[in-house]
Amino acid sequence: MNKAAENEEFRPGMRVILKKQHPCGSSCWEILRSGADVKIRCTGCGHILMLPRMKFRKMVRSICEDGQNKVIKQENGKAE
Repeated sequence: MNKAAENEEFRPGMRVILKKQHPCGSSCWEILRSGADVKIRCTGCGHILMLPRMKFRKMVRSICEDGQNKVIKQENGKAE
């Protein structure tokens, strides 16, 4: 598990960047639901995915500021 997702509580409305870019070209996703499964929406095309929490945590590269694509937490612990 990466350091960005290790101790982070994911809440609806948060934006995250996953390790792999979506085919539409966007890399930022918005969390819609958090529980045993996590429901996320691509901010580029609106595609919605439902993932098990453990798989989602492994896929998170960094956490974005709300409403922006500026990274506030990154896998190596440094912000851009």
